Amino acid sequence: MTTDRRLPVLQGDLHPAYVVWELTLRCDQACRHCGSRAGPARPEELTTAEALDVVSQLAAARTREVVLIGGEAYLHEGFLDIVRALRAAGIRPTLTTGGRAFTAALAADCAAAGLFSVSVSVDGLQATHDAVRAVPGSFDAALSALHNARAAGLRIGANTTVNRANLPELEGLYDTLAAAGITVWQVQITTPLGRAADRPELLLQPWDLPGLEDRVTALKAQAFRAGILIMPGNNLGYFGRGEARLRSPSAQGADHWLGCQAGRYVMGIESDGGVKGCPSLQSDAYIGGHLRDRPLAEIWNESPRLAFARARTVEDLWGFCATCPFAAVCLAGCSFTAHALFGRPGNNPYCVFRAEALRQAGQRERLVPVSSAPGRPFDHGLFEIALEPYDAPDPGRDLSVADRMRPRRVSG
Repeated sequence: MTTDRRLPVLQGDLHPAYVVWELTLRCDQACRHCGSRAGPARPEELTTAEALDVVSQLAAARTREVVLIGGEAYLHEGFLDIVRALRAAGIRPTLTTGGRAFTAALAADCAAAGLFSVSVSVDGLQATHDAVRAVPGSFDAALSALHNARAAGLRIGANTTVNRANLPELEGLYDTLAAAGITVWQVQITTPLGRAADRPELLLQPWDLPGLEDRVTALKAQAFRAGILIMPGNNLGYFGRGEARLRSPSAQGADHWLGCQAGRYVMGIESDGGVKGCPSLQSDAYIGGHLRDRPLAEIWNESPRLAFARARTVEDLWGFCATCPFAAVCLAGCSFTAHALFGRPGNNPYCVFRAEALRQAGQRERLVPVSSAPGRPFDHGLFEIALEPYDAPDPGRDLSVADRMRPRRVSG
């Protein structure tokens, strides 16, 4: 990717239709895989009055849905006011939450304010989830949040980031979430961003991806029969044998990955007003402007940092991705995932097609950490790829959940 080229003439009606808005970085949990390292609030977060002005700008930009996140979004003092304003502006407000303090009273207030749906983050069965969240009782709180939201008349879903701690638990977790009444489950992989970057033993290895895809697509077929939609996050999949079923919102299974949508139809807003093309993108490299300094429309239309996915071509790819037969469509998959590994996008080893192609050649790629993240929100370290025989020993296979949660510094 290059960032110094002029903003291209846009093809199609590109606008921030889907926005993920971090209202505050303040959080009531300290999750060990948190990409934003949430906990304390950011310095100089947007006030409620400033946030309400942002709502007006989003309406003018024809935003259709805003997902409110944190940290923990309900800890922002203006949370309910912002929900009301979004609904009044004709924008669908939804919430993604850890659910630790999502009480019945708060759920009722959210429903009255016009919140459309709640997705609760659940990252394993009880012991694993509590270990990931670093708060005993957080699993029970998450299930209680689902119950409270459903009782208040809100649509409920769940989201899970898959890693080597919770990988064995997917089927059991599906049963638990289905029993709780979810209608949507988003499944993505844990990326070495923020606190997850400090824990390389927590991460999947690329050769784990084909088996994960097989299991998710099998669960998806089961879920369709139960009226539940399972969808992958943007960093799971890519042209494996289950791609059509994995990506499709219908049982017919006729869809596939269409490339990174960051800055095309997706936008992220950080709690201090920083704007980037996707909520998970690394702040240092992708913030295109701040809403206290420039209007949203100007940032969206004029910042090259938001336009990188609009301008990307196969010439920006490198490594295996540059040679892939799906290169022109895929364009190396999820940008923030590749950047979290190598400090730039364009080559993504977290790819089912790639892992399968290497397996057929008797090989696999191992991600080896070579330098640690500095310790800031949305930061990353660096990895390198070690190509090895497919049947090489896997020293990380049998580590305990507790071992995977321990941070490890790498000098490089």
